[in-house]
Amino acid sequence: MGKFVECVPNFSEGRDLDKINRIVDAARSVPGVLVLDVEKDADHNRTVLTFIAPLETAAEAMFAVTKKAAGLIDLNHHKGEHPRMGATDVAPFIPIMDSTLEECVKLAEIAGERIGRELNIPVYLYDKAARNENRRDLAKVRKGQFEGLREEIGKNPDRVPDFGPNRIHPTAGAMAVGARNQIVNFNVNLATTDMAFAKVLARKIRTSGGGLPSLRAKEIFLESRGQVQISTVLTDYRTTSVKRVMDEMAKDLAPKNIAITGTELIGLTTQEAITDYAVEALNVKDFSKDTQVLETKLLKLLSSWQAGAGLFVDALANTEPTPGGGSAGAVSGAMGCALGQMALGITLRGKKLEESKKPVINARREKLGEYKAALQNCVSEDSASFNVFMAALKLPKDNPERKAKMQAALKYAAEVPLNTARLSAEALAGLVACADLVSAQVVSDYRSARYLLQAAIRCAAENVFINAEGLEDKVYGKKIVEEVKGYVTAGDV
Repeated sequence: MGKFVECVPNFSEGRDLDKINRIVDAARSVPGVLVLDVEKDADHNRTVLTFIAPLETAAEAMFAVTKKAAGLIDLNHHKGEHPRMGATDVAPFIPIMDSTLEECVKLAEIAGERIGRELNIPVYLYDKAARNENRRDLAKVRKGQFEGLREEIGKNPDRVPDFGPNRIHPTAGAMAVGARNQIVNFNVNLATTDMAFAKVLARKIRTSGGGLPSLRAKEIFLESRGQVQISTVLTDYRTTSVKRVMDEMAKDLAPKNIAITGTELIGLTTQEAITDYAVEALNVKDFSKDTQVLETKLLKLLSSWQAGAGLFVDALANTEPTPGGGSAGAVSGAMGCALGQMALGITLRGKKLEESKKPVINARREKLGEYKAALQNCVSEDSASFNVFMAALKLPKDNPERKAKMQAALKYAAEVPLNTARLSAEALAGLVACADLVSAQVVSDYRSARYLLQAAIRCAAENVFINAEGLEDKVYGKKIVEEVKGYVTAGDV
């Protein structure tokens, strides 16, 4: 499996569902992106989006959601309990699945530079990506929020951004882009309206107030519930656990007989942090996370490439309508790209390869990575297109919208494999251009990569043909059939 990165952008909008959905859709539109969670909070007026993306497209995805948010959110009219300075307020890259913190720092720099240059939003690099020690702490970067920064930027040398103009964006504000490790963000709701007490408590437990290490905490009043909330972030949950935070708060809550009415985990959290809480609370001795948690053992077994391949093959064998030929074609294309990457990567390490040839081969290899991510996205999109068609088919026959929706679904079902064929043909053309450069020791892998891409084109074409037959717009149907035939012809090399 290729390298993936977790992205957790926070947006200054938690109430308008249409705007939130449009931002989330912007992430989904980028090849390889898988949306894991969308956490909305009306009181905070904030949404936390969590998605994973291949290393090759993570920066593109972060740019896409930032651009969409900038066009939808005006901070001049934004009110919420959570501090903020931007429409996209903070955008961290987090290493997962073999990616590294160093790679995430590079992604933050790439995304930050592009956001500043193309969207004219001032960008501050924070946490592990910070170039200035004073910007490691997000709270310091965001100090003064949108309104305060608007007054200082351009005047205070300490507020000069790392990328973008040295002035506030009039509606989208500014943003922090960074790289960090996993954090735990949880809120504790208290049966009190005493904000003065909450302010003292938050200051007492957080790191900056001399409290627990690796802990941010802020008091918030929830208007919708008429109660106080302590919002916390554990920047290193291995140093300060959830249990330790709760125990520390209890020291001040118990004497005042203030009850905890509930807690909230914001976004996704790690299994380790939750397991640690259970182990601490139960005082379990000699506990092993690796050997005593059923899901952990199963995940290790299923995460091997052999198990993953077996699951997909078995899914193809069952009698369910998905996955089918379209998904299989996209997988074949992605495998062709991956195998091509491997062959070119080994070629690059060859001692006999001329230095002048290396930039060309490396560029082809990186491009194959982009095609691979896009084709992986086509796998799930193929199944999604079938589901759209089935939903339209199930509408009552007397529904006046049924026919139009079925036609739109058929068009979608034809366009997905058409895209698979196009991507595979372009990837194949890049491989063919490297034919005379590939190392002899991987020539069989190189040829196999080409065969897989040719198979992908032909599988995709068959799905275009069958869906085009049902289109009432015969002109469009003929157009896409001719287009995919062109990819088949081009692939016969």
